[in-house]
Amino acid sequence: MIHPSKIKPGDTVGIVCLSSGVLGEPFVRHERKLLEERLGQMGLKYKYMTNSLKGEEYLKEHPEKRAEDLKEAFLDDEVDIIWSALGGDDTYKTLPFLMNSDFKEIVIKHPKPFLGFSDTTNNHLMFYQLGLATFYAPALLSDIAELGPEIFSYTRQWLNKFFTNEKNIEIKSSPVWYEARTAFDESQLGIERRKRQEKYGHEYIYGSGVIQGKLLGGCLDSLYEMLVGGRYADQSEVYQQFKIFPTKAQWKDKVVFIETSEERPEPEKLKEMLKTLESHGIFDVSRALIIGKPQDEVYYHEYRKIYQNLAEKHKLPTVYNLNFGHTAPRLVIPYDMPLEIDFENKKITLTDGVIKG
Repeated sequence: MIHPSKIKPGDTVGIVCLSSGVLGEPFVRHERKLLEERLGQMGLKYKYMTNSLKGEEYLKEHPEKRAEDLKEAFLDDEVDIIWSALGGDDTYKTLPFLMNSDFKEIVIKHPKPFLGFSDTTNNHLMFYQLGLATFYAPALLSDIAELGPEIFSYTRQWLNKFFTNEKNIEIKSSPVWYEARTAFDESQLGIERRKRQEKYGHEYIYGSGVIQGKLLGGCLDSLYEMLVGGRYADQSEVYQQFKIFPTKAQWKDKVVFIETSEERPEPEKLKEMLKTLESHGIFDVSRALIIGKPQDEVYYHEYRKIYQNLAEKHKLPTVYNLNFGHTAPRLVIPYDMPLEIDFENKKITLTDGVIKG
């Protein structure tokens, strides 16, 4: 597995839209402006890939153009980091244009940090199969262009770790979390989201001793759709053809990370999704499981019970309620980097840090 180098001040972000094309719509112009300002404050330049601003309808109809942008970003010598603007629901449509030897050669010859979350899980697991370690990380529109006064401090602290060679980074629970926005128009600029105090922190719901393993996972909803298909008729066929879902052997000895989407699946749906992953032996061969906070803590306790039953059934060390995925603020989960969980001292550590030197 190839690990990209750390990010440096002055580096250029290649902005890609690999599912939703909302970034190019006139009604998010104020968010684009904010995004550009915030990247500058982080010491980063930016470059929109050729098709990234062509809008929702165009990108929906032309997945090959989304794929072209990703290739362009790897081949463009000006681009140092590739960052997904947002998730969506049809990233899988880019796979037929990317899962080939030509693109693999491009990725291996020009490895760059790739960041995003949610439906971007498709890209992360595609890159995993192509041999590039990526980052389940905040997205540009939802996090960098957060409409409040600033990027959430917890999120910013985690993004700053891309610029260092810091090792032994402890993952601590954010003392606060923020409710999801329901409005994104220009009137919301500078308006902070409703803030909540964190009541539970990391919940060590099963396990003992010290567990170590490399990280692998993503959005549970996306993982589930890779196995059973989803809202699109050809989805199952595409996944079967390109096989981006890790094999049982690839899940062996991993620390699995999962989180639920903004659709806030009902508890019965969560059980169904987990049962599908169970049927592929993931929880029998992995070392541990870490779980992201559910959005707005909807079904928090119901989910906890379901995860606890899963952990006890498989004797799987499990920690619940970490700040990643469809919650705010968000931390960074680096694929294929080692994580250590100390159940006695209730401590979670990225022993090699977020990004290799």
